[in-house]
Amino acid sequence: MIDRVKKEADMMHRHMKVLNIVDKNGPVGIVKLSDETGYPRHKIRYSLRVLEEEELIEPTNKGARVTDEAKNFKKEVNEEVDDLIGTLEEFKFDE
Repeated sequence: MIDRVKKEADMMHRHMKVLNIVDKNGPVGIVKLSDETGYPRHKIRYSLRVLEEEELIEPTNKGARVTDEAKNFKKEVNEEVDDLIGTLEEFKFDE
Protein backbone atom coordinates (compact mmCIF):
# COMPACT_ATOMS: atom_id res chain seq x y z
CA MET A 1 0.00 0.00 0.00
CA ILE A 2 2.65 2.50 0.99
CA ASP A 3 4.40 1.98 -2.34
CA ARG A 4 1.43 3.51 -4.15
CA VAL A 5 1.49 6.57 -1.90
CA LYS A 6 5.23 6.98 -2.48
CA LYS A 7 4.82 6.60 -6.24
CA GLU A 8 2.12 9.28 -6.31
CA ALA A 9 4.18 11.58 -4.09
CA ASP A 10 7.21 11.16 -6.36
CA MET A 11 5.13 11.99 -9.44
CA MET A 12 3.57 15.02 -7.72
CA HIS A 13 7.04 16.16 -6.70
CA ARG A 14 8.15 16.01 -10.34
CA HIS A 15 5.10 18.00 -11.47
CA MET A 16 5.72 20.67 -8.81
CA LYS A 17 9.43 20.85 -9.67
CA VAL A 18 8.54 21.40 -13.35
CA LEU A 19 5.92 24.01 -12.44
CA ASN A 20 8.40 25.85 -10.24
CA ILE A 21 11.03 25.98 -12.99
CA VAL A 22 8.48 27.16 -15.54
CA ASP A 23 7.36 29.82 -13.07
CA LYS A 24 10.91 31.07 -12.49
CA ASN A 25 12.33 30.67 -16.01
CA GLY A 26 9.37 30.54 -18.36
CA PRO A 27 8.80 30.29 -21.12
CA VAL A 28 10.89 27.14 -21.07
CA GLY A 29 11.00 24.06 -23.28
CA ILE A 30 11.23 20.34 -22.70
CA VAL A 31 14.98 20.05 -23.31
CA LYS A 32 15.87 22.74 -20.78
CA LEU A 33 13.43 21.30 -18.22
CA SER A 34 14.94 17.86 -18.70
CA ASP A 35 18.46 19.23 -18.31
CA GLU A 36 17.59 21.21 -15.17
CA THR A 37 15.64 18.45 -13.43
CA GLY A 38 17.50 15.38 -14.61
CA TYR A 39 14.21 13.75 -15.59
CA PRO A 40 13.96 12.13 -19.03
CA ARG A 41 12.09 14.08 -21.68
CA HIS A 42 9.12 11.68 -21.77
CA LYS A 43 8.50 12.30 -18.06
CA ILE A 44 8.78 16.06 -18.58
CA ARG A 45 6.25 15.83 -21.44
CA TYR A 46 3.85 13.96 -19.16
CA SER A 47 4.26 16.52 -16.37
CA LEU A 48 3.69 19.37 -18.82
CA ARG A 49 0.55 17.66 -20.11
CA VAL A 50 -0.80 17.23 -16.57
CA LEU A 51 0.00 20.83 -15.67
CA GLU A 52 -1.64 22.07 -18.86
CA GLU A 53 -4.77 19.99 -18.21
CA GLU A 54 -4.93 21.58 -14.75
CA GLU A 55 -4.62 24.99 -16.48
CA LEU A 56 -1.47 25.83 -14.54
CA ILE A 57 0.71 26.28 -17.60
CA GLU A 58 0.11 27.08 -21.23
CA PRO A 59 2.22 26.33 -24.28
CA THR A 60 3.78 29.13 -26.31
CA ASN A 61 6.08 29.15 -29.33
CA LYS A 62 9.03 29.58 -26.94
CA GLY A 63 7.96 26.95 -24.42
CA ALA A 64 5.66 26.58 -21.44
CA ARG A 65 4.72 29.48 -19.20
CA VAL A 66 2.59 29.64 -16.08
CA THR A 67 -0.97 30.91 -16.05
CA ASP A 68 -2.44 33.34 -13.55
CA GLU A 69 -4.10 30.37 -11.85
CA ALA A 70 -0.69 28.87 -11.02
CA LYS A 71 0.00 31.56 -8.41
CA ASN A 72 -3.12 30.67 -6.41
CA PHE A 73 -2.43 26.98 -6.86
CA LYS A 74 1.04 27.30 -5.33
CA LYS A 75 -0.43 28.90 -2.19
CA GLU A 76 -3.07 26.18 -1.93
CA VAL A 77 -0.46 23.44 -2.35
CA ASN A 78 1.58 24.80 0.56
CA GLU A 79 -1.47 24.66 2.83
CA GLU A 80 -2.49 21.20 1.61
CA VAL A 81 1.02 19.82 2.09
CA ASP A 82 0.98 20.95 5.72
CA ASP A 83 -2.31 19.07 6.22
CA LEU A 84 -0.95 16.03 4.40
CA ILE A 85 2.15 15.92 6.59
CA GLY A 86 -0.14 15.69 9.62
CA THR A 87 -2.08 12.86 8.03
CA LEU A 88 1.10 10.98 7.12
CA GLU A 89 2.35 11.32 10.69
CA GLU A 90 -0.78 9.47 11.80
CA PHE A 91 0.24 6.52 9.61
CA LYS A 92 3.08 5.70 11.97
CA PHE A 93 2.72 2.86 14.46
CA ASP A 94 3.67 3.25 18.09
CA GLU A 95 6.78 1.25 18.88
